[in-house]
Parts: sequence; C-alpha cells; structure tokens
Amino acid sequence: MVNIIFGDYKGDNYISNPDMYFDNTYQDEWLESSLAKEIVKDIDKSELEGPNLVVSPVLGSIPVTRISGGAKTIIQIAFDDNHIYNASACGDNCAKWLLNIGQDKDIVVRMGHIMHFPEESFEIKIVNTGDIVHTQYELVEKVIAERLLD
Repeated sequence: MVNIIFGDYKGDNYISNPDMYFDNTYQDEWLESSLAKEIVKDIDKSELEGPNLVVSPVLGSIPVTRISGGAKTIIQIAFDDNHIYNASACGDNCAKWLLNIGQDKDIVVRMGHIMHFPEESFEIKIVNTGDIVHTQYELVEKVIAERLLD
C-alpha cells in the first residue's frame, strides 16, 4: 500500500533530495532490472541500457545520473526499503508508479503537494491521520479538511 506523509517530515531515514542521493548511492543491480528499465522508458521516454548508459531521444547517450529526478526517486522507492523519499521530487507522471509499487509492497513517501493519481480507484493511507482514501476526490478533500499542507 502507498502511505503518504503530507507536509514536513524530519525522520532520520528521510531523503529530502532523492536526485542527489541517487547519484551517490544507486546500486548497479537496480539499473539492470526490467522494472528500472520500464520506469525510465515511461517517465523519461529513454532507454536504460545498463547501469552506466541511458539513450535519450533528446539528449543522446547520457550517464544514468542524468535521468529525471522523478525516475530516480521512483527507482529508489522500488529498491530501497530503508528510507522515506520526498515524492515531491516527482511529477504526476510518476503517480502510477507509486501505485504499482504499492501493490507489491508497503511504501512510505513524503509529499509537500497533492499529486494527481490517474486511477479511478486506489488505496492510499494518509499517515498523518491514519485515513485510507480510495479516489482523488477523497484524497484532496481529506488533505484540505485536515490542513495537512498549511
């Protein structure tokens, strides 16, 4: 299940800048997985050839450290269970990946905004309140009513 902490979070396991953290800690085996290749293809419209090479239709051949912050964040969420990542580094094009990963395992992320989730129905737990929401409308309504982003 996807668990979201809205607003500030300062835990010892919190990664506020997942882009920079990825550049210094990614594991080659993450980038050799079919999941990472699908993530990069979908989010960045690029081909992840391996742990050291991405082929972008716009930028050409680039190192993996040049993929988007959103792709980096989603890859880390998928493979690193020890940290809570700042998912505000992700655009709405990452929302479906949070839901996909959350179907396989429990994940906890922090957000400073309300992400638009494309699914009509989903299951997300708002950690701040303990509420489980099932639609975008419920999510927005609860975050606003509870003033989680003031």
